[in-house]
Amino acid sequence: QVQVAESGGGLVQAGGSLRLSCAASGQTAKPYTISWFRQASGKAREFVAVMYSGGRQYSAESVKGRFTISRDNTKNSVYLQMNSLKPEDTAVYYCATGWNGLGQSTRNYVYWGQGTQVTVSS
Repeated sequence: QVQVAESGGGLVQAGGSLRLSCAASGQTAKPYTISWFRQASGKAREFVAVMYSGGRQYSAESVKGRFTISRDNTKNSVYLQMNSLKPEDTAVYYCATGWNGLGQSTRNYVYWGQGTQVTVSS
């Protein structure tokens, strides 16, 4: 049984920072590809960043230079360091794994966490 759990969300002022954590367990092939997605109120869930199993990383253009994804294999965890936060970053942030090897779309991930709310005030 694969389980995914996010933590670290909260309320922060514009320009501030937050660090999100994602812990995934139950997968037999490690390390595994894990991605962060976010969903703002009334909008579709969108890709934020991915840490591939081989260690390569990729981020969406909207967060490049501000967000950094990293991994701690000893803890089976992936982190999203978010700096210079903007009000438009306000969303529920989700961690996902069980990638099918195709593009960075929600339909290509099987296992999802419950999400953690990030609110950036202006």
